[in-house]
Amino acid sequence: MRLILFRHGESKGNVKHEINDDPQRIVALTARGRAQASVAAERIRNVSFTHAYVSQFHRAQQTASILLQHHALTASIDARLNERISGMDGQHVDLFNDLVSADYLHTKPPKGESFIEQMVRVRSFFDEVAQRHPDGILLVVSHENPIIAALTLRSVTPEKACLQKLDNCESVELVWP
Repeated sequence: MRLILFRHGESKGNVKHEINDDPQRIVALTARGRAQASVAAERIRNVSFTHAYVSQFHRAQQTASILLQHHALTASIDARLNERISGMDGQHVDLFNDLVSADYLHTKPPKGESFIEQMVRVRSFFDEVAQRHPDGILLVVSHENPIIAALTLRSVTPEKACLQKLDNCESVELVWP
């Protein structure tokens, strides 16, 4: 199975450096985020996607809708693609980063999940869709952390891989398994 994973376009939360890990709180794309998604949609215009998946978050769903504008697909929502749960919704990202900086892989915020736990969640999604669509070409729209979790699962140095960064509307391609 071939996966093309996209981080959502720039959101209002990104601009404010604010955590949004509650899918019930609507955080929309900015005009720049919509433009990023439109440019990306042109890059993938000729990809023959067989299926599309997206997280529960509004900004990811907006991005998926734009990315799929040239495709006759609707993205299926899957919570396993959601942002890493920090339990710090609405707070500045620096607070979270300071909390997990000593051990990014294992530190678990009091009301959140560790990066390792997120990796388990992400792996369950990829393993399931690989069984369902072994020859598929999937568009997956998610967030920086879940995509980095997927890349970390493929890495021999998870302590380094988990610290990668991914720009808004940046994509990575994986073959799973």
